[in-house]
Amino acid sequence: MKIKRQKKAKKTLSFYKYNFGFREPFQILIDGTFCQAALKNKIQIKEQMPKYFMGEVQLCSTNCALKELDSLLKDLYGAKLILQRFQIRRCKHSKEPVSASQCLLSVVGETNPHHYFVATQDQELRASLMKIPGVPLLYIIQNTMVLEKPSACSLKHVQAVQLGELVSPTEQQSLQNLKAEQGLSKDGEERQGKKRKRKSGNPNPLSCLKKKKKPMEQQPKRTDGEKKKRSRHRKRKPADLTVGVKANTS
Repeated sequence: MKIKRQKKAKKTLSFYKYNFGFREPFQILIDGTFCQAALKNKIQIKEQMPKYFMGEVQLCSTNCALKELDSLLKDLYGAKLILQRFQIRRCKHSKEPVSASQCLLSVVGETNPHHYFVATQDQELRASLMKIPGVPLLYIIQNTMVLEKPSACSLKHVQAVQLGELVSPTEQQSLQNLKAEQGLSKDGEERQGKKRKRKSGNPNPLSCLKKKKKPMEQQPKRTDGEKKKRSRHRKRKPADLTVGVKANTS
């Protein structure tokens, strides 16, 4: 049975990898109901989750999910202790907390851009998430974790992409990156439109200083005892021409 479950989970993971761009580490968004079910069924989430996904995972939750457990009965105190160990993702409800189901729906959004797996036992929440393409669901049944098959909405989305009716999320991301590089995105247009103005500041005080004149090099004065040295050139006397004349006459 374990081998069959692992094969099904591997097939589902490959579906989300190739069609929606899911990559390791897989981000698992967990609520209090999943922690409570894991506690009852003696499932160690941190130890068993990486084995089930056959890769690295990041377990996370929200502040709204923690505050919801605070407001409930003391029976869920153990689930709260488990949920506190996970990373907390920011949500839009810091001032006015909402229910965990509403918070998780807002974090996932309409397209699940951060590629979250949602682990919950809330059936209403799972039904709402199945209407969003590219949202894998995880739940506990019969002392085991189960990764649900892709929803009909996700399958229709993949078929539309294959037929060319829609653009896949990975292609959308690559297009946005190309636009950002070429300056065609909105951010690029705003940056090009806003030219940087030069500030009219005061001149540099160092440039206003007068240039210092270099002092002339003073030649050392000669004392009276020192005498000027003359450059004497020895002059050669011309040869006597009479000797040559006599030699010729003889």
